Amino acid sequence: MVIKDITAADVSGDYETREITFHDGSTRTVLVVDEEVPYPDGRLIVSVTDLEGRITECNKSFVDMSAYSREELIGAQQCILRHPDIPSEIYADLWSTIKAGNKWQGYIKNLRKDGRYYWVLATIIPTVRDGEIVGYASVRRKPSRKKIEEFVAQHLSA
Repeated sequence: MVIKDITAADVSGDYETREITFHDGSTRTVLVVDEEVPYPDGRLIVSVTDLEGRITECNKSFVDMSAYSREELIGAQQCILRHPDIPSEIYADLWSTIKAGNKWQGYIKNLRKDGRYYWVLATIIPTVRDGEIVGYASVRRKPSRKKIEEFVAQHLSA
């Protein structure tokens, strides 16, 4: 998997350099800015991926919240948004659930191209044609602050 690293030119302000290791052993260097971008009321982020998680379609809300251009997103791995704070176990559960043909729902902290982050409540469902999974559709909505705090307390507190 090849994902372009975030560079200092992509971010503004103070940042921390972090490395993410993916399930296939590949790594990505990211620059993380400790600043949340509020999820806008009344908007849904929608994307469609192939079986390997490459983005094949996305809506304007996805482009706006990710800070990537549509051209950068189409063909990129969905994990381009992976924030290093989210434990790999969350993604392992997500992938095992959807590959088994089931719906997955959970809270995700996404990393924007500019190093800032935003929280979503993600619902991911397999796209099935003629009885075969051919990809995945994801709809993200604004999560409640209380649920984010519960998730952080359960999964991100040391």
